[in-house]
Amino acid sequence: MILVTGATGNVGRNVVRQLLDEGEKVRAITRHPDRAGLPDGVEVLPGDLTRPETLPAALHGVERAFLFPVFGSLGDFLRIGKEAGLQHVVLLSSGAVTFPAPSWIGDRHLECERAVEESGLSWTHVRPGMFMANDLDWAAQTADGDVVRAPYGNAAAAPIDERDIAAVAVRALLDRHSGEAHLLSGPESLTQIERVRILGEAIGRPLRFEELPREQAREHLLGLLPPQAVDFMLDMLASAVGRTAQVLPTVEQVTGRPPYTYAQWAAHHADDFRPRA
Repeated sequence: MILVTGATGNVGRNVVRQLLDEGEKVRAITRHPDRAGLPDGVEVLPGDLTRPETLPAALHGVERAFLFPVFGSLGDFLRIGKEAGLQHVVLLSSGAVTFPAPSWIGDRHLECERAVEESGLSWTHVRPGMFMANDLDWAAQTADGDVVRAPYGNAAAAPIDERDIAAVAVRALLDRHSGEAHLLSGPESLTQIERVRILGEAIGRPLRFEELPREQAREHLLGLLPPQAVDFMLDMLASAVGRTAQVLPTVEQVTGRPPYTYAQWAAHHADDFRPRA
């Protein structure tokens, strides 16, 4: 039995689906099983990494687990899992842990990695860079018009499709890549302006990027994220202006196939960027 935490998230939902496609027995935990919308064939239980009393039932009979990084709340899961016979954990971490300068996001993920490593369990870390799914934040703007407003339009990244992150995690679960850390990127360096153009092509409308001043962007993001995370994200965008993002071969090396392009991701999510009926 394989347990998937964070099963309704962008990555976790794909991990569940891909494990089922591999013929695996899958259990998922979520705070609201009645609203999970997960595929047939998965066992869905109520569970929450911040509520240890929900974890013994979730971990009963589980050999491997995909672990979502709930900051400061992994200790009970790892302890209870080890007592229940859990053998291997694949942690969703972040490429930020490899940055030369400390950062709030990188430090939080490093704490998660250390907790897993010190648990005594076999482990794999999956360290993606920027998610293509982050651009779903633009959907509200494209639903109402043809302009996407964001800061640092010329900032480049090599964003990765959530399906590719899941595919690497699934291989790590099935092949038990013990003691390995997979640093991931997408297949191409693209600025935000270029990504908006590609999105427009996917939905059949000529979208236009409009530069948003940093302070306005910060004010908006503070409603969604802690201040330290907001400043980290904005600083990273600023540092990426005029640069080419690093493209890594890891997805193809681990999965045996090339990663999805941004155009393929945009086509897959085109309806998310169209006006809602």
